Amino acid sequence: MSFFGNRRQADPVPPPVSNIERPQQPPKPAAPASPVGFETVLGANSVMEGTLRSNANVRLDGTFSGTLEISGNVLVGETAKINADINARNISIAGAVRGNVNGKKVQLLRTGRIWGDIRATALTTEEGAFIDGKITMVSHEADDRKVTGEAATVTPQAEVVEAVEPAETPAGETDTPHPDEPPPQAS
Repeated sequence: MSFFGNRRQADPVPPPVSNIERPQQPPKPAAPASPVGFETVLGANSVMEGTLRSNANVRLDGTFSGTLEISGNVLVGETAKINADINARNISIAGAVRGNVNGKKVQLLRTGRIWGDIRATALTTEEGAFIDGKITMVSHEADDRKVTGEAATVTPQAEVVEAVEPAETPAGETDTPHPDEPPPQAS
């Protein structure tokens, strides 16, 4: 008789299943998280030419010539020399940009310099920043149309033109006065 004879024995524990008996499922790839920092960085000693397209955030500290088409954010560092048009969601500029800048929010830091036009929904500049170009502020509605690809409706300004009826002239002759001549007098 055992010391714990009144107790019922537990069911035997099944042996551990080895990896050989059950096929192991491959690990599921993690969903790409939106980058917290910068996915693409052009270093201060780098030179690049061409078109750069990215759906993530880009930091530029080197020299770039061409076109930037970025769906994410762009940071132009203090050492950057950019000779390109920049199209991005949000753009912060601390370096030199020679080209047009188009974004939802454009921030020009105190060391930033732009030679080109700026088109943005919101623009902030720090004291000391330099801009040589035209600034166009667009409404949130127009900016949303650009993002979705809808055509924006532009209403042209009406031009007032005075209608003048042509005088009757014999065939082959023109009655168009020279701009420096006074108009003919009616008889």
